[in-house]
Amino acid sequence: MSISIAHLNGRAATAEDLAPLAFAGYAHFTAMQVRDRAVRALDLHLDRLRTASDELFGRHLPDSQVREYLRTAIAAAPPDSSLTCVVTSRPGEFMPADPAGGLDVVVRITEAAQPPAGPLALDVVGHERYLPRIKHVGEVAKTHHLRRARARGFDDAAFEDRSGRLSEATIWNLAFWDGDSVIWPEADVLRGVTMQILARRLSARGVPQRSREIRRSDLTDRICAVVMNSWTPAVPITRLGGHRLANDPLITRLLHEAYDSEASTPV
Repeated sequence: MSISIAHLNGRAATAEDLAPLAFAGYAHFTAMQVRDRAVRALDLHLDRLRTASDELFGRHLPDSQVREYLRTAIAAAPPDSSLTCVVTSRPGEFMPADPAGGLDVVVRITEAAQPPAGPLALDVVGHERYLPRIKHVGEVAKTHHLRRARARGFDDAAFEDRSGRLSEATIWNLAFWDGDSVIWPEADVLRGVTMQILARRLSARGVPQRSREIRRSDLTDRICAVVMNSWTPAVPITRLGGHRLANDPLITRLLHEAYDSEASTPV
């Protein structure tokens, strides 16, 4: 059964409420999976919203207020769901900033995500996101590159910056595995919440991690790769562009176990 619940500033939203926001392109968001009305790494989601609001709007809402908006929306939904929390400002885009303008929070809840099982084949395309450290809306390039990759016989697309570094994928972070360490690509990327969960849980479990630049020339048949986002901590990649990658189930298992060790928090 399909679910679609929208709340604006802590109350059920009407079509009239949402109409002015339908084309709100100056906004940021976080996405999470809710299970039994609890989420993993709520602290990281709240930090993301606070930090992005400060950068885009010069101010932020108190964590307690955002949390209350989330709690109200989750209480109106089934125990398991997908949740997106969007923060925008008044006035909207194409307008000068107003220090006295308010911030609006839209919480949308849909059915729980079902991630792809993989393995995935990703095309490699040249692309650099604007303000990559912020999870912002209006990124037409991501869908465009996904659809073009699918038309070329791939499942999705990974990004390569102007210096030839692999960075991230359309809606995914990338991670690599050389048989000994988890390797995070060194580039300008959005540090996803799932990526941050894994980094701290892998550290707690003593799994080696390092960051370094990864280029296509580094993709040998001894390197494994996965993608991750709020849907899943790891989906294996079998091919990046024209490069076949190794298949080592250990990295997928390590990341899933690390993710599962992160406790969920009632909102």
